[in-house]
Amino acid sequence: MQQQQPPPKQIAIELSPEIADGVYANLSIIASNPSEFVLDFARLLPGVPKAKIHARVILTPAAAKALHLHLGQNLERFEKQHGEIRLKPGNPPDPSQIGFIPQ
Repeated sequence: MQQQQPPPKQIAIELSPEIADGVYANLSIIASNPSEFVLDFARLLPGVPKAKIHARVILTPAAAKALHLHLGQNLERFEKQHGEIRLKPGNPPDPSQIGFIPQ
């Protein structure tokens, strides 16, 4: 006799107006150690010699892997609908060139 699975629990997610606006980032920096991944999101602007970090997210390794899987699924879905996302030569891209064409 098979045991029935309990229904999945619903999670209430709160999104404040301040967070709902989001943060634009065109540069990410990822660091890790055995217990966590640290994702820093920065904005690199043309003509400015440094980038400012606007958000930091700290994840467990399991949460980082789940993010990797979900992001990959979403990228595949996006490319099926909109076409391949092409990166400039050099992967990962040179952070100084992300989002900007040198003049």
